[in-house]
Amino acid sequence: MGNRDAVIVGAVDTPLVKGKVEGGLNPLQIQALAAKRALEDAGLGFGDVDGLLTAGSWGIPGPGLMMPLTVSDYLGIRPRFMDGTQIGGSSFEAHVAHAALAIEAGYCEVALITYGSTQRSFRERTLAGRDPVLTLQYETPFGMPRPIGAYAMAAMRHMHDYGTTPEQLAEIAVATRQWAALNPAATMRDPITVEDVLASQMIASPLRLLDCCLVTDGGGAVVMTTAERARDLKKPPIHVRGYGESMTHASISSMPDLTLTGAVESGRRAMEMAGVSHDAIDVVEIYDSFTITVLLTLEALGFCGRGEGGDFVAGSRTGPEGDFPLNTNGGGLSYAHPGMYGLLLLVEAAQQLWGECGERQVPGAKIALAHGTGGVLSSTVTCILCRE
Repeated sequence: MGNRDAVIVGAVDTPLVKGKVEGGLNPLQIQALAAKRALEDAGLGFGDVDGLLTAGSWGIPGPGLMMPLTVSDYLGIRPRFMDGTQIGGSSFEAHVAHAALAIEAGYCEVALITYGSTQRSFRERTLAGRDPVLTLQYETPFGMPRPIGAYAMAAMRHMHDYGTTPEQLAEIAVATRQWAALNPAATMRDPITVEDVLASQMIASPLRLLDCCLVTDGGGAVVMTTAERARDLKKPPIHVRGYGESMTHASISSMPDLTLTGAVESGRRAMEMAGVSHDAIDVVEIYDSFTITVLLTLEALGFCGRGEGGDFVAGSRTGPEGDFPLNTNGGGLSYAHPGMYGLLLLVEAAQQLWGECGERQVPGAKIALAHGTGGVLSSTVTCILCRE
């Protein structure tokens, strides 16, 4: 472990009220406030930042055209390292990996990762799908609701191949809501049952309303630097021990196997780099755009075998009373989902390792896995974070 090892020294998200930011903030203001808080928590300022990584923000046309330029201009910083990687919800896990490489290579000393969204306030998301251009010309004209239609296809295939049931998917939503009940910042905190999930409106068979993530505003920021620099800062460093990236397709019609995501590769690479086994991981934060996303990811990461995800999550195993702490802030299903959720996975993982999570704190958490999924099960990025 060298002095230039990449570490996280700040991580915050944006407070929401009923899924919206207060004060009519725009996505740039959301990012600026989150960045200010994260830097202050670390004992740094904007003048220390020489690396900026960000991705498109809902609420800005494009959404978020040339965001590294726009954000750096708004924040008044002139970074010597920039990254605008945009691969959907997994973008921010990729940013952590890229920032770690840049820091360790000496490209920058303090990297700031940001995201902001007002998708709920501006009512940007619909089920109408995207314009039928490029590869989407083979899907959009046939009426597939996007993105949920793609995830529904994966869920249906998993049910066909492995006998997975709607009740098993519902277990994920129920357990996630149990965590949200312990999080005062969560958008949805009222308890739900498997029966409630099954009784909720069908959106795209077999996925019902409570199988789907929320639509909220939000955002946040993560600050990274070297292990050497971190010695003089406020927060104990969280080491970025491993990371892996993978993609398998863009459009769902090109997915090689509807029941196997790229997490099988990104997870393997991250865990091999970190030198950890599944049993060593104390808390897991997995992108939960839909309940099926979680189930497929658990299998692909190797926490259980293919087709075993339904049994693995049974009995609220992933909830506060279970032995597998998963999505401990309430996740995208119950906490918040501001268009792209990957940054909030990192924030929760870091705060768990710092022991800052109050009632939902996982006792003695030292190693966390944060896993982002982007597009329609298209891109996957896995990060292993360690407190020591």
